[in-house]
Amino acid sequence: MQFHWRISLACVWLLIFLTVMNKLISLRDVKEIEIIIQDHSFDQSAGADWKTVVEQRTQWLSDMCKSKKLWNDTHVSNTALDNIFVLERHNILFCQTPDGSNDEWKKFLLVLSGTYSSMEEVPEDVVRNYEKSLPRLSSLTSEEITHRLKNDFKFFIVRDPFERLVSTFEDKFLFTKPSEPWYKHTIGPAIIRKYRKAFPYLKEYGLQFDEFVRYLVDEVGRKSMDWRFGQRVAHWASYVELCAPCDISYDVIGHLETLKQDGALILRRTGIEQLIFPAIAHYNKSVVERYFSGISKSELKRLYARYQGDFHLFGYRTPELLFN
Repeated sequence: MQFHWRISLACVWLLIFLTVMNKLISLRDVKEIEIIIQDHSFDQSAGADWKTVVEQRTQWLSDMCKSKKLWNDTHVSNTALDNIFVLERHNILFCQTPDGSNDEWKKFLLVLSGTYSSMEEVPEDVVRNYEKSLPRLSSLTSEEITHRLKNDFKFFIVRDPFERLVSTFEDKFLFTKPSEPWYKHTIGPAIIRKYRKAFPYLKEYGLQFDEFVRYLVDEVGRKSMDWRFGQRVAHWASYVELCAPCDISYDVIGHLETLKQDGALILRRTGIEQLIFPAIAHYNKSVVERYFSGISKSELKRLYARYQGDFHLFGYRTPELLFN
């Protein structure tokens, strides 16, 4: 009898111990995420001096690059050099970032180059063949590249990384433009064949968002596929890969969420103030949450890990989805 009593008591203590440990582990996990989500936002109120906001972003980026040891001690990547376009007439370098009002900025630079008199006049096929109108930084000599990176006005545009993925998915796989058939008819089916569990029974359905996420977080499998997709993977490559922000000292890094203020500042800095950029919708939390509601917590954490650099470097908060 006494033996059974001791066993029961031991079980009770074990249960209490496991409960306490579980609480501690949960608190530890929360604290780890809290470290990531510590406030690194900027004063973006309507009355703020926007030059100060941009300077805060630049300083934050510099501090983060140093703390995370993300500086490249050798040279700027070829990927970044291929993504940066040169406007020699005004000494401007623009790093293109897909789904960041990219087409509008292309039109802007084409107008500045003197090819067109207004942004409305720039044909869409010219925007798609943008590289034929302006040279890429990679086409210059090493001496010219060094000179321009040191002296030219440099900028690019970012947006919330998760909202960017949603926008990319909708733009490339749901509402595909006739001029870009390869996303829906080549890349989408390739991802489906590799990641759709019920394939070929559901082959009549297009690419689903959860399959797109599985592709993005599968580092080994994705790299084995990307060589076939070529430059088109730039639409979901990280900003760190596209523009090398820790290796190039950009003058302005605009945010799509505040493009009205950032665009005005860029126009002033380039000396062209008569052009006006259209207002851009703010971050749509409900749309992002709707897309990510079907993603498992483990895959969500892996996806965040892949784009963590973009969240950190540009002052975006850790998604609340990681806490829910």
